[in-house]
Amino acid sequence: MPSPDPARILRQHLQTDALLGATAVPTPTPLRTAPKPGQSAAPARIPAQPTQHQRPQQSPPQRQPDFALSPPAARETAPPLPPAHPADIKLIDGLSTADKTERLEQLAAAFEADEKVQALRPPNTNLVFGEGDVDAKLMFIGEGPGQEEDRTGRPFVGPAGELLDKMITAMGLSRESVYIANVVKYRPPGNRTPTPEESAVQGPYLAKQVAIIRPTALVALGGAAAKYALSTTTGITRLRGTWAQFAHTDPPIQIMPTFHPAYLLRSYTPDNRKKVWADLQAVLAKLDG
Repeated sequence: MPSPDPARILRQHLQTDALLGATAVPTPTPLRTAPKPGQSAAPARIPAQPTQHQRPQQSPPQRQPDFALSPPAARETAPPLPPAHPADIKLIDGLSTADKTERLEQLAAAFEADEKVQALRPPNTNLVFGEGDVDAKLMFIGEGPGQEEDRTGRPFVGPAGELLDKMITAMGLSRESVYIANVVKYRPPGNRTPTPEESAVQGPYLAKQVAIIRPTALVALGGAAAKYALSTTTGITRLRGTWAQFAHTDPPIQIMPTFHPAYLLRSYTPDNRKKVWADLQAVLAKLDG
C-alpha cells in the first residue's frame, strides 16, 4: 500500500486537533530504555508498565468536542452474528499488576517459540506484541503492524497511530492508560491484510492477552480486527456502531467495532469522523457505566 502524502497527513492532523477538541497530544512515556550512543535499538516485546502512583492523571472526558459536528444519524442494526465457536480461553480473575506483567512476558516468549507461528512469520520482521497499562479498562485491537511498527517493535506509532493518539485524547484518556495490541504480531508483507490462516494461528495469543488484562471494553479498529474478534465475515461498515461480544474468551467481553484510523486518513470526511466519534462516545458510556 503506498505511503500517505506527508503534506496531506499534516493538514489532516491539524484539522483533527480542532475537530476533536484536543488541544494537545500527550507524549508517550518511553516504554523501554533508550539505547546508548553507538548501540542499536532492540524492539521491546512487553514494555515495562508504570506503577500505580506513576500513572498519568486522566482529565475528565470531553463529551461534546467539535468532532461531533451534529448528532449521528440513526443507522440500521448490524445483522445477527453467527454463533461464536466454543471459547476455551477463560478470563483470569484476581491478578495483580505484577502478575499480569509477568504473564504477558511469558506469553510473548511462548509466541516466539510457537512453531506454527514461526512457520508463517515473514522474513526479517520484528515482534510487535502490545503495550500499555496492563490494568487498563479499555483495550484497542488492530489487525497487524505496519512498517514503522515493525521498525520500533511498538503498535500504532505510524501515521495511523498518531491519529489514534488524538482519538484517545479526545476521549479524555491517554495512550498510557489503555492497552493496544494487534491480531497478528508480525508485519504482513507489503502491509497487506492478514490472511485467515495468520489470524487463526496468531489470534489465540491476542485472546490470551485479553484474558490476562481483562478490560471492561474492547474497540476493534477496522474490518480485519473486527472479523476475527467477532468470528464473522460481515464488513466493518455494517458492524461499526453496534456493541457485540468478543468471541474468543469465556465469558465474552463487550466490543465496539469502528473504522481503522488508516481508513480515516484515506477518507477524512465529516461523516466518517462523526461515525467514529459516535462509536467512541458509546465506549465512554460503557466505561462510565
